[in-house]
Amino acid sequence: MSGLTTVFVPGDAAARSVGADAVAQRLETEAGRIGRQLRIVRNGSRGMLFLEPLVEVATEAGRLAYGPVAPEDVAGLVEAGMLDGGEHPLAHGLTEQIDYFARQTRLTFARVGLTDPLSFDDYEANGGLAGVRKALELTPEAIVAEVTDSGLRGRGGAGFPAGIKWRTVLGAPGKERLVCCNADEGDSGTFADRMLIEGDPFLLIEAMVIAGLAVAATEGYVYLRSEYPQAAAMLRAAIHLAHEHGLLGASVLGSDHAFDIFVRVGAGSYICGEETAMLESLEGRRGVVRAKPPLPAIAGLFGCPTIVNNVLTLAAVPEILAGGAAAYADLGTGRSRGTQVFQLAGNIRCGGIVETAFGVTLGGLVEGFGGGTASGRPIRAIQAGGPLGSYLPASELGLEMDYEAFSGADAMLGHGGIVVFDDTVDMGLQARFAMEFCAIESCGKCTPCRVGAVRGVEVIDKIRAGIEVEANLELLEDLCETMTDGSLCAMGGLTPQPVLSVLQHFGGDLVGARGGTN
Repeated sequence: MSGLTTVFVPGDAAARSVGADAVAQRLETEAGRIGRQLRIVRNGSRGMLFLEPLVEVATEAGRLAYGPVAPEDVAGLVEAGMLDGGEHPLAHGLTEQIDYFARQTRLTFARVGLTDPLSFDDYEANGGLAGVRKALELTPEAIVAEVTDSGLRGRGGAGFPAGIKWRTVLGAPGKERLVCCNADEGDSGTFADRMLIEGDPFLLIEAMVIAGLAVAATEGYVYLRSEYPQAAAMLRAAIHLAHEHGLLGASVLGSDHAFDIFVRVGAGSYICGEETAMLESLEGRRGVVRAKPPLPAIAGLFGCPTIVNNVLTLAAVPEILAGGAAAYADLGTGRSRGTQVFQLAGNIRCGGIVETAFGVTLGGLVEGFGGGTASGRPIRAIQAGGPLGSYLPASELGLEMDYEAFSGADAMLGHGGIVVFDDTVDMGLQARFAMEFCAIESCGKCTPCRVGAVRGVEVIDKIRAGIEVEANLELLEDLCETMTDGSLCAMGGLTPQPVLSVLQHFGGDLVGARGGTN
C-alpha cells in the first residue's frame, strides 16, 4: 500500500513516561527505511494505561490498536505489516472494540485520544463548539437552568449541585463576576484532569466560556498544579489557538460577549485544592483556608462573585448544553446523574480511565474493568475519594458508585480516584499515613487540623507499639471527633475518615498485628 499513512502515538505525559516519544521516533525511522510516508499525530491517551504506549494506525476499517509498544518492538511491527493493519501479538483490533473501552459511556472523554489536541478544526469536526453555540442562543438564566436540570454535581468533595452554585453567582450583587477552574488535582490515584487538559484542552476552554456566558463574566482563571508542566504548556497553546479562531477574546464566535482565560500555576500545596485556599493563592497570598461565610459564590476571587468548579465538573457542561439537560439526566442513578470519570490505580492489573454512568458497582470497576490486582492476590481494601477517603473492605465491592450510597457507607466518591490494595497491605500504616499527610499538608490556620494531625500520628504510633492500647484507642477516637467537628475545612474534617474506617474494618492492623511503627 502506498500513500500517506496516519499513525497515532499518544503525547500524553503517562504515555511519554513509558517511551512514547522514542516509539514515535522509531516509527519515523522504520517507515523511512521502507519508503513509507507517515503522518504521526500525538494524540491524547485513550485511557487504557496498561496498554501504553498504544499506537493506532488509521485504516479504511477504522483505527487499529497495537500495544504496549516498546521502541524495540517497532521494527518487528513494521516488518509484520502494522502500517497496513497487519497481525501481530501486540495487535488488539479496532481500538473502539477493545472490551475495556467499548463498555464505557464516554461523554466528557469522548474526544480524548480520538483527536489531535491542538487542532481546532479537529475539535469542531468531532462535536466541539456545539455547546457554546447553543449557549449563545440562550439567556444566562436559561443556561443556568440547563445545568441545574441536568442534575450535574461537583465532581469532587461533597458533590454540591453545580446549577445552584451558578445561580447564586448570577444573582449575587456586583457588576463583575469571575469563573475559576480548580485544576489542582492532588488526590492520590487521580489523573483525569491532566489527561483531559493534555488530550482535549479546547473542551475546558469551551466549558469556561459557557460558564462566563451563564453569569455574565468576562474573565476566567485556571489554577493548575505545578506538577503538570506539560498540561500547562498544552492549555496555553490551546488558549492561543482559541483566540485565533474567535472562541476567546472581545467577541466570542462573533457575538457581543467577551471572554478570556488566564492560566496560573500553583506552588505544590495540597490545601490549594480547597476552593478558598486556591483563591488566596490566585490573589498572590499564601494558600490558607478562608472562613466562610461569605461563600466564593458571593465574594470570591478579588471579592467578586465567582464560579469555582473543578475540571471534570466544567468539562461536563458543553455536552449538557449540546445534547440537552434531559439526555444527560437520563444517565446515572438517584441524585447522581450523568457520567463520572473513574480513575483506577494502585495494585490493579488494568489501570486507567473508565467513564461510565453512575450506578456501576465498585466491584464492576476494580474487577470488571480493572481485572483485579496486579499481583494476582486477593483484594483487601479499596480507597476512594483521595487520601482523605475511607478504606473499604472487599466485602463492599457490591457498593454502587453514587454519592448517596457512598455517604451511607461513611465514604465519599470525591474526584473519582480508586486505589486498590491486596492482602499484603498493612492497614495500620495506611491509617498513620492519613494523619501524617494532614500534618504535612495542613495550612495551619485552625488548631484541630494543625495540632490534631501531629497528635494523631503520635497516638497511632503508641497503639502500634502496644503502649496503653485501650486508652490510646479511646483517645484516637476522641481526637478524630474533635478534628471532624472543629476543623475549618475538609482537610482536617476528613482526615479522620480513613483512620476511622481502618478502626472499623481493619482494627487488628492498627493495634500492631502486622508490627512496625513507621
